[in-house]
Amino acid sequence: MKIFAKIKMLYAFFATIIYLLLLTLMLILFRQYDIQLKKFFSKFGLFILGMRIKTKGEVDQKATMFIVNHQSALDINIIEVATKNQKLSWIAKQELFDLPILGRIVDLGHNVSIAREDRNGIVKLLKAVKKPLDMQRSLVIFPEGTRSRSQKMLKFKAGAKIIADRYNLKVQPIVVINSGYLFNIGDFTQKAGEVGVIFLKSFDAKKDDDWLNESRNKMKKVYEDELANNSSYR
Repeated sequence: MKIFAKIKMLYAFFATIIYLLLLTLMLILFRQYDIQLKKFFSKFGLFILGMRIKTKGEVDQKATMFIVNHQSALDINIIEVATKNQKLSWIAKQELFDLPILGRIVDLGHNVSIAREDRNGIVKLLKAVKKPLDMQRSLVIFPEGTRSRSQKMLKFKAGAKIIADRYNLKVQPIVVINSGYLFNIGDFTQKAGEVGVIFLKSFDAKKDDDWLNESRNKMKKVYEDELANNSSYR
């Protein structure tokens, strides 16, 4: 048993190293082949790590914002693959942009940073997201604000609603299941297995509606039902 455990640890280590090397290659080529590279390397990286994506529902090609629950550092790659040819711009915390290699790639991809400690952060954010929207790209945001460290969905922060209401966006919720169990960068654990990606019904954001909390309730129910009833997520 100890031998098998060591083999699994070595596999996880080398798979992660290969994934980081792929990120470095992306950095070299990213400026010219933005969309194609994000999709290709995301798909190849998940393949190297032994992760398979099973989708339910369909991506709305007319959606201008996707809201996604957050479990793993690989959630960005998972959504890039699951949304196929959709042109995405990610709204992510400033700390991600500050990382070596990965931060540079994120910065090149027409993505938008959130400075959570900045009092004027939301004003700057509203200005920053206009550029990718004008480029006909769809915004993606993790409304929890950070990765959940358990199999529970965190409360949603208001940023997604403020942006969507301001620009009258069409929003589609996406539920990701099992990614944190398969790839946990905090504990440096990695397993091969199946990730669920469920596309819920899209809708037009309305300022007077409590659509963000309603979406969280729907996403939470789908998430918990899938965990309870699908033996693939164990």
